[in-house]
Amino acid sequence: MVAQSEASGGFKWIMVLAFCVAGIWSAYITQGVLQETLSTKRFGPEAKRFEHLAFLNFAQNVVCFIWSYIMIKLWSKSSVGSAPLRKYCGVSITNTIGPTMGIEALKYISYPAQQVLAKSSKMIPVMFMGAILYGVKYTIPEYICSFLVAGGVSTFALLKTSSKTMKKLANPNAPLGYTLCFLNLAFDGYTNSTQDLIKSRYPKTSPWDIMLGMNFWGTIYNAVIMFIGPLLFSNWPYANGFEALNFCGTHPEAAWDILVYCLCGAIGQNFIFLTISRFGSLTNTTITTTRKFMSIVVSSVVSGNPLSAKQWGSVFMVFSGLSLQILLKWKRKKA
Repeated sequence: MVAQSEASGGFKWIMVLAFCVAGIWSAYITQGVLQETLSTKRFGPEAKRFEHLAFLNFAQNVVCFIWSYIMIKLWSKSSVGSAPLRKYCGVSITNTIGPTMGIEALKYISYPAQQVLAKSSKMIPVMFMGAILYGVKYTIPEYICSFLVAGGVSTFALLKTSSKTMKKLANPNAPLGYTLCFLNLAFDGYTNSTQDLIKSRYPKTSPWDIMLGMNFWGTIYNAVIMFIGPLLFSNWPYANGFEALNFCGTHPEAAWDILVYCLCGAIGQNFIFLTISRFGSLTNTTITTTRKFMSIVVSSVVSGNPLSAKQWGSVFMVFSGLSLQILLKWKRKKA
């Protein structure tokens, strides 16, 4: 009976993890398509583009905050023992600034280089920040897993990059671009490690509590950037929320596309914070890192674009790291 109970618990653990992976991948792949549509589509008879892409962060914060509030009211029995809102104040700043730096880096280095640094290597700063700031102890096999996945995804991305694109990296602004990327990684590592700490200190914190706290402060910070900044400074260099709202008012189709984009983000965040609360931020970072990688692999295979031997070697590295990580978590779960 004990063995049967352990097997049942292990199967349930795998099914929850698979559910999180499927949810994150499907939500964010769909959202990526919508983001590309919003950045390239022309609206109205005058064929105008929606040029206020930074507004998407603010809109998503608002929608996700409302979504999480409704979910808490509908499903959460009690908020007693969950982390207070003030605990998310600092970590929401880094969660808002980090991605902005990653986007800003694209002005100084190529997109493939930014993707390799900012996307492929996220697991490594998550581990280092957790170890340095909060004393989280990772085993050597766990570090090996992360380096296998990060190395595999990075190599695959670089092999997909043409030599002409690679030559563009050696430009006068490359140091600034790479600095912004590394700051993005550092902020990401701090954000994920702090979310783990909050969850460990307040075990009764639900995924919706984390979602509500992060988006509450994210809404405030982005509102200051999008609306207060333009009011105080006539030459405000960043996105203008008033112009974005005006565009949506005159082009309802754009407003609808933004709403669908934000709903995909809300669904994705549900799965992200469920993953963090059940499996930790390192597992979540692994899932989000490999999502883009898998979409490229599947696209190459389906379109009849065969992968080279080196690229298949990268695929083997990634899946070796993922398999080892799942095995380690399985053994820890049984213990």
